[in-house]
Amino acid sequence: MSSHGDPIVMTSRKGGPLRGEAHVPGDKSISHRSLILGALAVGETKITGLLEGQDVLDTGRAMEAFGAQVINHGGGEWSVHGVGVGGFGEPENVIDCGNSGTGVRLIMGAMATCDMTVTFTGDASLNGRPMGRVTDPLALFGTIAVGRAGGRLPMTVVGAKDPVPVRYVVPVPSAQVKSAVLLAGLNAPGETVVIEKEATRDHTERMLVGFGADLTVEDTDEGRVITLVGQPELKPQTIIVPRDPSSAAFPVCAALLAEGSDVLVPNIGLNPTRAGLFYTLQDMGADLTFENMREEGGEPVADLRARYSPNMHGIEVPPARAASMIDEYPVLSVVSAFAKGQTVMRGVKELRVKESDRIDAMAKGLRAAGVTVDEGPDWWIVTGLGFGNVAGGITAESRLDHRIAMSFLVMGLATNAPMSVDDGGPIATSFPIFEGLMKKLGAGIVRANA
Repeated sequence: MSSHGDPIVMTSRKGGPLRGEAHVPGDKSISHRSLILGALAVGETKITGLLEGQDVLDTGRAMEAFGAQVINHGGGEWSVHGVGVGGFGEPENVIDCGNSGTGVRLIMGAMATCDMTVTFTGDASLNGRPMGRVTDPLALFGTIAVGRAGGRLPMTVVGAKDPVPVRYVVPVPSAQVKSAVLLAGLNAPGETVVIEKEATRDHTERMLVGFGADLTVEDTDEGRVITLVGQPELKPQTIIVPRDPSSAAFPVCAALLAEGSDVLVPNIGLNPTRAGLFYTLQDMGADLTFENMREEGGEPVADLRARYSPNMHGIEVPPARAASMIDEYPVLSVVSAFAKGQTVMRGVKELRVKESDRIDAMAKGLRAAGVTVDEGPDWWIVTGLGFGNVAGGITAESRLDHRIAMSFLVMGLATNAPMSVDDGGPIATSFPIFEGLMKKLGAGIVRANA
């Protein structure tokens, strides 16, 4: 069931080609961070192109609860009047982060070194996800977290009254963990150091520098060493949010699968820590090109052109690429079902603890649709059947996971029989215009009660 209402059963089916331009929403990761860093700056931060999905709106409401002023001016224009590092006030009520693991973990980091007590909760999906990966390093600052068994929400976090800086080696590749520690380090004296053995998306580092933090990054034998000097005065910024590569993945992959398609997806952020899917698709033989390459706000940007690609083949995805495309593996598994041969995906245990166990969710749906999937704790293999050979004809469980729902709806645009998802409601958390955008391109996506 949807986190914000009754289940919305949605069905997609093979039809004509997809044509036109797909203007996807603003980047989700940058949108969250824009609101949080704006709240931690002194003065007014202006944001254009903010993703107005439920996850980001929940983060905006949380920033208001901590004392910042968040204003929606309409047309994607927002402003945040911040309270400064260490300026958060204790919220009067529980902070409800809805479906957003990114939101709750970053917010926990931002308040962890403030002298206050905050209770966090979320929907059924978020409340089932482990928070220990964040609360364990936050405890090094002096923070205390008490939640349900297994370190799950609802959870009460007591911020450190006298925080100390930390040196932390991230045990698994996770931008959320890294970012939570860096945000906590903002209000700790001295230098907080985070060491990554594998690089993850670096929006937090880039944006902290943009807001005026003293932060350096060094590649060493130990790994990627990020050093942050605590207690800065962050300066308000004017932010233009690039369009989200994770959202772009869906119209791009749909165009590769739907016969005769030619779709342009403009203004997509191609940060090297986020663009792994697109290089993987090219390696598989997809007709996918980058046009009008440029840089905006310190981030590489391009227009993506995706055309029907019936001759794609399976590959072994380089494990080192996993962190740069972790959210895109569900839709990659759909593309892999139509490619010839095996697509091998390793180093992906992070998928087990996302909004759902994404490997399990996709594997069960793909198998029910006639595709062979093998899996292990940290890997999975999809054996593609080739175009025209994927049966479909099932209703897949979305498991309150927006990316699972969208992936199976993309799949239905090329299967022999329609594909349905039991609840498309969670799509609104990250891609509220998905249904309308895909229909405008020509996709056959309908609601059961429409």
